Amino acid sequence: MTTQSLTKEQATSYTRQIFIGASLLMTALLMFILFLQNTKPGQTATFGTNLSGPDQPVKIPDIVLPVQPTLYVLIGITILLAAWVLIRGTRAMGWLISIAVFCFVVSFLVWATQDNSFSLVGMLGTTLISATPIALAALCGVMSERAAVVNIAIEGIMLTCAQTAVVAATLTQNLYIGLIVAILTGAVIAAIHAVLVIRFKVDQIVSGTAINIFATGATAFIAKFYLQKDINLLNNSGTFPTIIIPGLSKIPILGPVFFDNDLIFYITVMLVVVVHFLLFYTPWGLRTRAVGEHPKAADTLGINVYLMRYVNVILGGMIAGVGGAYFTIGSVGRFDQDMTNGKGFIGLAAMIFGNWNPIGAYLASLLFGFADSLQLKMQILSIPIPSEFLAMAPYIVTIIVLTGVIGRAIPPAADGKPYEKQ
Repeated sequence: MTTQSLTKEQATSYTRQIFIGASLLMTALLMFILFLQNTKPGQTATFGTNLSGPDQPVKIPDIVLPVQPTLYVLIGITILLAAWVLIRGTRAMGWLISIAVFCFVVSFLVWATQDNSFSLVGMLGTTLISATPIALAALCGVMSERAAVVNIAIEGIMLTCAQTAVVAATLTQNLYIGLIVAILTGAVIAAIHAVLVIRFKVDQIVSGTAINIFATGATAFIAKFYLQKDINLLNNSGTFPTIIIPGLSKIPILGPVFFDNDLIFYITVMLVVVVHFLLFYTPWGLRTRAVGEHPKAADTLGINVYLMRYVNVILGGMIAGVGGAYFTIGSVGRFDQDMTNGKGFIGLAAMIFGNWNPIGAYLASLLFGFADSLQLKMQILSIPIPSEFLAMAPYIVTIIVLTGVIGRAIPPAADGKPYEKQ
């Protein structure tokens, strides 16, 4: 490496150091102006740690925080982080930014909850629920892109599967049949995408976009002219009941959040573990990753590149089918136009933020789920922020996350590139 290139790298690193340090200082200033300046001495914020009702777990004391002292501490931590970056550089940057974001979010919650109470358990539970379809979309993306096929048709797959699930479940009066139909629908649509991009070498972005547009129009047409005419006939399936795991559901805070949920939540957690194990601890996963990184070398070793890509894309579509079913038979029991509301695209952002790793993608999905849950809870507290701005929260987080990770997240080397057998 030449002296000139070293100098350029040092200059880039120094510029990034100054930018991030200044951004952290600006964050601390915003916390002071927006939150601390709008509080009064003696105010407290109460965060509930117990569920109400006869089946609540063992009670533990609620978390009661003094508003102004808590905000001073969080602002001080953010200033110290900025000083650390400006003095020591940008090492361990992920941790520093994570701590700063945590401080800002807690400051916001403390300010919004001043002289009021806020259910922490309810917030965590809503976060997991909101993250479920995002995580399933992210897993679909991981399955496809680990085999080097970009699948932005996830939104269209989920939307179509949501509709087929509710129709099948309503006609048969069986939610499990609705779930199976959704999975099969996801497999069929993903297979169409796979044939287009693998067999006919259609541009993968164009193919995915076409499927999304078709799904949006087709589901809207069917909903308007068939589902809305007689809701009880085709669009009233009911939802999966809550499954309570005895004993574990009584654990304070975590019990009601993790062990008092519906079937699709448990399926999602299981899929995260299974997909991670398959991708990184089995021969099939090794072949998949080889096809995604260097398909020509994989072909030379006797791996059927086309077959691996077909299988992964179709399996990903089946996972997206479960995500689509969540919106209807797992949530509200009916189909509404465009009800996926961009969750498929947010799932792709979670996949990138999670570095194409199933567990990382799920953790990233929790971040987006938290943003979605936050805007709902803040409307209940009637804070002085227009609801339209609160509704933007999940998408703002998506933009911020992608802005921060694009360029540093490294996809599979052959991702999006068609393969021609020599």
